[in-house]
Amino acid sequence: MTLIDLSARGGNTFMQAAIQACRVLNAALHEIFDESAYERFLTRTDVARSKASYRLFLREKEASLASKPRCC
Repeated sequence: MTLIDLSARGGNTFMQAAIQACRVLNAALHEIFDESAYERFLTRTDVARSKASYRLFLREKEASLASKPRCC
């Protein structure tokens, strides 16, 4: 049985659900590992992806974390 055979028999629904689950997992991992934040930084600052821009991103991130009040 091939993928085409499965879609003709209702496997398409399963494949769509599996693909959607993979997309959600991928998006979650991008957020967890700050890849999405880095992409937003690149867009906001209008700079190209490079070692220097990543260094600026890390400095900005560290500065924002340092300025937040800590509790307890």
